[in-house]
Amino acid sequence: MTRPTSRDVATAAGVSQATVSLVLGDKWRGRVSERTAATVREAATELGYRPNLAARNLRLGSTRTALLVVPALTNEFFARVYTGAARVAAEHGFGVVLYPSPDGTGPARDPFASARAALDGVIASSMAADALTDIGGDDLPLVMLDSDPTSGAAAAHVNLAMADGVRQVVTHLLGLGHRRFLHLASAVDTWTFDVRAEALTARLGPHAELRTVRAALSVDAARTAMETALATPHDRPTAIVCDDDILAAGACKAARRLGLRVPEDLSVTGFDDLALATAVEPELTTVRLPAERVGEQGMTALLAVLEGTPWTPADIPVELVVRDSTGPAPTP
Repeated sequence: MTRPTSRDVATAAGVSQATVSLVLGDKWRGRVSERTAATVREAATELGYRPNLAARNLRLGSTRTALLVVPALTNEFFARVYTGAARVAAEHGFGVVLYPSPDGTGPARDPFASARAALDGVIASSMAADALTDIGGDDLPLVMLDSDPTSGAAAAHVNLAMADGVRQVVTHLLGLGHRRFLHLASAVDTWTFDVRAEALTARLGPHAELRTVRAALSVDAARTAMETALATPHDRPTAIVCDDDILAAGACKAARRLGLRVPEDLSVTGFDDLALATAVEPELTTVRLPAERVGEQGMTALLAVLEGTPWTPADIPVELVVRDSTGPAPTP
């Protein structure tokens, strides 16, 4: 059987094709009666008619599709960002294609023969703008999430108040009497982790000792790094500030292997508030990042850019969630 066309719907409803287009495009109000609109919709349903979206998009010069580029799918944060972006997109008749860059935060390859022909815009999370030059070039609007706001390549930015999250962590730990800190930093070289390191150094200042150890974003890598860093009791820290909950889980695992108690001997904090934060024991004190809201604002920003509307929102607030992995600094 051939696929029913708008002409078939028009014939069945006894109206013109133009009327069918108005009704099914939801532009009939004030131009077509409610009775006629109902007749057209009934005819379309009975015939099983579906609009040819490809042809429609070609006429309009729009695909109503956005590409969301993320460094990886293994991190729950990016899945939540996608959920938020897709929710807002659906409300506006858009679709979101999720694309994990094969090279992580490195240069992202064009996932299509030509992204410019398949997309209306690009949203990129936790990446550098120059890593996206192969996707869309200067022709597609780009919205950057959790990325350097000084990048001139992006039409809009959506960022979290990362420095304030670090401030909350430091205030909490200093209030518990901690003065010897270790920063378990991500080995991934991105703006978002640089901000956390700079904020931590600035906040601790002369108030405490601080040293830094880097590890890949995995529990095993963090455990290995921390087993080495904590092996010598002489200058052992009393608090470990981790760039990510995954790193924090590895730090807790290392502490247990060395016979250290969390939080009695060692306090540990994370970042993100992933599901992992309440799966480990003790549960993690961590900075909650509202990832779905990041995705929502990212898609909202792209829609604003496409409409020519200015986008200048404040950074999204973050919140320290205090759980059982932090406690008073141990007495000497």
